[in-house]
Amino acid sequence: MDEIVFGGGCFWCTEGALTGLKGVNRVTPGYSGGYLKNPTYEQVCSKKTGHAEVVKVSFDPDIISLKKLLMVFFTSHDPTQLNRQGNDIGPQYRSIILFKNLEQKEEIKLVIENILTLYKNKIVTEVVELKEFYEAEKHHHDYYSKNSYQPYCAMVVAPKIKKVRKKFAHLYD
Repeated sequence: MDEIVFGGGCFWCTEGALTGLKGVNRVTPGYSGGYLKNPTYEQVCSKKTGHAEVVKVSFDPDIISLKKLLMVFFTSHDPTQLNRQGNDIGPQYRSIILFKNLEQKEEIKLVIENILTLYKNKIVTEVVELKEFYEAEKHHHDYYSKNSYQPYCAMVVAPKIKKVRKKFAHLYD
């Protein structure tokens, strides 16, 4: 198994988009990219921790490549929006990829170079080395699957998941 950490706005959206991909063993919501140790959701939402809402993706590279994961990730959000995704505004919603080794970093750079022409605006996704990952509180895990009826999930999360699953239907179980 391999791991990578993605932040593409609200972690409920990113988790929902990546869950169910063939070769993805686990998608864990959490916080990373900041300086406060063991932050809580409330602290991250205060915009004073430096952390982003992220998901740690555990995957089998023999089944799904990092390149394919990156393509799903970039489709699941707008990587040209700085410190926001739609109405979710703040540095905790920034587009960020946290890699664990130089091979991942190089693959990320290649994918970004290859998709630049797909966007009218500049891609602002941060690409940084993973230092720490702090798992989110348990009630954030599988949030969309447990709360799909809630207005935010129905109006914000569901359309993102639908878009990704339509484009990459062949990659889902």
